[in-house]
Amino acid sequence: MFGRKAVAEKVTTQRPPLQLANLALHPTNDLPLPGNDTQAAPGGIEPTKTGDAKPSATSDKLQDAVRAVQPIVLERIDSEAASRLERDELGRQLAAILSDITGELKIQLNQREQAQLLSLLLDNMLGLGPLEPLLADDRVTDIMVNGPDQVYVEQSGKLVLSGARFRDHDHLMSVAGRIVSRVGRRIDESSPLVDARLPDGSRVNIIIPPLAIDGASISIRKFSKRAITLDVMARQGNLSPEMATLLKIASRVRLNILISGGTGSGKTTLLNALSQMIAADERVVTIEDAAELQLQQPHVVRLETRPANLEGRGEISMRDLVKNALRMRPDRIILGEIRGGEAIDMLQAMNTGHDGSLGTIHANSPREALTRLENMIGMSGVNLPARAMRTQIAGAVQMIIQISRMRDGKRRITSITEVVGMEGDVITTQELFSYKFEGEGTDGTLKGRFDSSGLRPHFTSRAEYFGLDRILLETME
Repeated sequence: MFGRKAVAEKVTTQRPPLQLANLALHPTNDLPLPGNDTQAAPGGIEPTKTGDAKPSATSDKLQDAVRAVQPIVLERIDSEAASRLERDELGRQLAAILSDITGELKIQLNQREQAQLLSLLLDNMLGLGPLEPLLADDRVTDIMVNGPDQVYVEQSGKLVLSGARFRDHDHLMSVAGRIVSRVGRRIDESSPLVDARLPDGSRVNIIIPPLAIDGASISIRKFSKRAITLDVMARQGNLSPEMATLLKIASRVRLNILISGGTGSGKTTLLNALSQMIAADERVVTIEDAAELQLQQPHVVRLETRPANLEGRGEISMRDLVKNALRMRPDRIILGEIRGGEAIDMLQAMNTGHDGSLGTIHANSPREALTRLENMIGMSGVNLPARAMRTQIAGAVQMIIQISRMRDGKRRITSITEVVGMEGDVITTQELFSYKFEGEGTDGTLKGRFDSSGLRPHFTSRAEYFGLDRILLETME
């Protein structure tokens, strides 16, 4: 057949064979941290209302066509040769084959449906199938797959049901396997839970049966290609300009800062924004479960944990990496998320000369973040009296930033709290800025204001050393 011959001949004269499983995925884009953009989504995907986003009769028809056509297409082409072509070139060559096959199978499709069918086939062959349009939609920040028939997305801060579907469970498992194989991991019944990342840096968590009862679940936190700064966040209303200035000074004078918040509240985005104040001549070591930080400094060492192998050996934990980072002569250590025994090692690093270190923690308030740190120190197996534990925390952490995703979908910094010291057995703090809720607008957007406490920051003397005390005090006024 002409199409098959063209694909095979064109590629064999260009490059050596390449397996289909090794194809690169298409890059994706992401939104800034908050946003209330209401543009129509590209690619014909309209996840605007939960009730309206269900697959239409046309998509059912196309899914049936894909199910019938794809096996025949793969029989008639050289998959190895096709995998080395660019998407546009492969699409041009497949179009002729596709037209013949639909004619043979007596599948009636108009021109628009034929183009959609070709696009679906290319997504299945070169990318992540029905997830490809969502990855290309720069309004979508999170993708959540709950089995083959239910794909939710987060856009403009809201969760909505998309029209994307997988053909069946096997199709979903095939996409999951393609994701994890790219980072040298595996997903099966013996290893049913995997953290991975896409080639563009998007973070992925996959959990399959028997742990996921209703079918495989894939959660994708998309990688942001747009650098988010504190100034951008201030313009978007995530914080006030005065708060942005305070955080710039705090990062510049090398305070140890903990970012606290719930899932999807924007902790990592804020951590990236704060890291932009790190000087270019500093050596920074980042430690994460799945690498997603986007530091712009030239001297950055990125470390990533590793799960155990099939025999249950070879695991490298967050705590192992923190201990190793201390031997790497870092100026600053950035921990993607503190959630276990590594807390004690991180606090010791902060207390022994690694000023300006940053980390995130899941907590609903600054006080709760301190309590969680205490609990995590207990998880490390180190037996410390409560007072000694709190003294270590108070000496290591100098500022806690609380960020929240509110019910209008917008992320806001709700508190900037300074750790002052100890009074008896209690860690003392003072709140420098807070968000005060004032009501709701007609469009559903929450109204409020960012208030300064007017207090003199405890780190003013440190800011004076860097020549930033006057700006700091003016900011608090």
